[in-house]
Amino acid sequence: MNAEQRALMFNCNGSGLVGIVEVPERPLPRGVLVVTGGPQYRVGSHRQFTILARTLSQRGIPVMRFDRRGMGDSEGGPRSVDRIDEEIRAAMKEFFMQVPEMQEVVIWGLCDAAAAAALYVATDHRVRGLVLFNPRVRTRQRAAPVSKNVASDRPDVVATATALRQNMRPAASNDGDGDENAALPLQVIDSLAGYAGQVLVILFGDDLTGAEFARLMTHHKVRARRIDVSGANHTFASRTWRAEVAEASANWLMSW
Repeated sequence: MNAEQRALMFNCNGSGLVGIVEVPERPLPRGVLVVTGGPQYRVGSHRQFTILARTLSQRGIPVMRFDRRGMGDSEGGPRSVDRIDEEIRAAMKEFFMQVPEMQEVVIWGLCDAAAAAALYVATDHRVRGLVLFNPRVRTRQRAAPVSKNVASDRPDVVATATALRQNMRPAASNDGDGDENAALPLQVIDSLAGYAGQVLVILFGDDLTGAEFARLMTHHKVRARRIDVSGANHTFASRTWRAEVAEASANWLMSW
């Protein structure tokens, strides 16, 4: 199915946020809002978001992805994972305006964005499902991962330096937030426990962040469908892993 791609800018409390929406020619009533995680460059893990959007829109599912404040091309300063509800709410408003045929949304998030999505669902009845990839349930920023050049599989020094600079700003603003670090895992688990919608958790075999969340899921008996991608790393840095993730997401979204 053909889809129209629209670049757009929308407002979040005075800051302009940049997004892209994929609108199929016959959109289904269930859309997907992609919430991006920490700093990455376009041909790194964020390439997955482009592939995902194209895969879903070809099946009739509208998709919107956007840069939250302080990330990518959007304005404003970066915020910790537990303080981006305003960005998600503004994106939801814009998404429904762009696709009036849409009736409900599934939020798709990687790493800290997955945790943010889990926290957001309690505030918006239009979110009928969550797709959580390697959720990170800590507010304190860790060092940015070494970004890879997809074509050569070598560290991209310029992109990594950029990511580090972006990551240092929220890290500095979160100094002394030990209490929040301790509370965030329980906040995420409590939000998921009270959520009546559908939840898909995709974890990667070689990722410590995903393993940490898996332990929390088991200990607290989180109700969710779980898929493990064997051997994959945190940013699914291979064509095979990206395709597997996109297909798994699409198949699950079409199954209910």
